[in-house]
Amino acid sequence: MTIRFDGKVAIVTGAGNGLGRCHALALAERGAKVVVNDLGGARDGSGASSEAAKEVVATIEAAGGEAIAHGANVAVMSEVEDMVKQAMDKWGRIDILINNAGILRDKSFSKMSLDDFKLVMDVHLMGSVNCTKAVWEIMKAQEYGRVVMTTSSSGMYGNFGQSNYGAAKMAVLGFMNTLGLEGAKYNVRVNALSPTAATRMTEDLLPKEILDMLVPEAVAAGALTLCHDDSPSRMILCAGGGGYASARIFETEGVYLPKEEQTPEGVISNWQAINDTSKQSPLEAGSKQTEKFLGKAMEYLQSQAG
Repeated sequence: MTIRFDGKVAIVTGAGNGLGRCHALALAERGAKVVVNDLGGARDGSGASSEAAKEVVATIEAAGGEAIAHGANVAVMSEVEDMVKQAMDKWGRIDILINNAGILRDKSFSKMSLDDFKLVMDVHLMGSVNCTKAVWEIMKAQEYGRVVMTTSSSGMYGNFGQSNYGAAKMAVLGFMNTLGLEGAKYNVRVNALSPTAATRMTEDLLPKEILDMLVPEAVAAGALTLCHDDSPSRMILCAGGGGYASARIFETEGVYLPKEEQTPEGVISNWQAINDTSKQSPLEAGSKQTEKFLGKAMEYLQSQAG
């Protein structure tokens, strides 16, 4: 099977460098028309320049593809709406959105200012919200859409000095899970990519010999997997250094405690059973947790009535 994107229009944010650049080039190589979005700022979000995005467009056009550059700040909704309007005016549809734009403001939580916390949340979380909101009704109306969020192991598992980044990257997973449910009947599928790659975002975080193994192209293969016609939905795909894995949230079967045991002491005394992973499972939606607990309560009441 060869995956192609002929006739598809894609928006890739943060596509002037690193992973976003690779995503954009890979989509174009396989037939997609691409909006190359990049504010052109530094890694910490300061400054702006359109040169990087224009260079990516020139590379795509030199290879016979179609692309336009747009310098929207994804944290500013009016600029995002203008980007989407330009794409619709030129090509009449938007099929794929890869929310890749990001910045870093790393410090321990004790030393981090609230401004730095909010800025990272604005770009990673609200940037993803803004861009997705701007294309959502378009995708629903055409009954086709593929949205990829960019999460991180820092969000799923934590990383020292990245409380802002980790909070934002975990938040986009909650966003993904809900949109996956809301978009299902319109053939709008929403997934998340958790990348590990050598980019300017990671260049001073890892040794050179490790960075040399973490080529962005390996991650782009994962991104394209999440936005083709037969992609899954609500999946977290981890990719880096040629390794690929899925991440999922599981919940243990748990226990029901009768009213007289619903105390801190009762919870602690049942700690082993609460943490028993032998029957853990992923839940399809938040309501399934409520159904499970109510089911256990009903079983208990029935056992007492018998």
